[in-house]
Amino acid sequence: MLRAFVALLLVTAFPALSMAETNHVVSQSDLQQQLVVASQIRAQNIQKVEQFLSTDVAAQAMRTARVNAQQVKNAVPSLSDQELAQLASRANTAQSAFAAGNLGTRDIALVVLGIVVIILIIVVSH
Repeated sequence: MLRAFVALLLVTAFPALSMAETNHVVSQSDLQQQLVVASQIRAQNIQKVEQFLSTDVAAQAMRTARVNAQQVKNAVPSLSDQELAQLASRANTAQSAFAAGNLGTRDIALVVLGIVVIILIIVVSH
């Protein structure tokens, strides 16, 4: 009887505690939506990096450096979301600069090789 009284007293005296706990719950649909968005962003970043590595300049740079282009492309999906986002951003910047004439073929080849080295280091260290 005493336990029931104490429990009732705690529930009525501290209703904010039980309400606070329910305010932090994220709905399953919100979580699912966040996962879908994260998955779409990841897929876009993979595509950007793979497209960059598939350009003629990138293919030539990897051949010159005697890097297996297919091995590098196969490694791209194993990168973390953050690593993919950074490399996709760098690839976009390099492609834009190249298209605008701000980077020459040699410069873009160096960027490609830098990205390739980063990918291979990350994959080896995992």
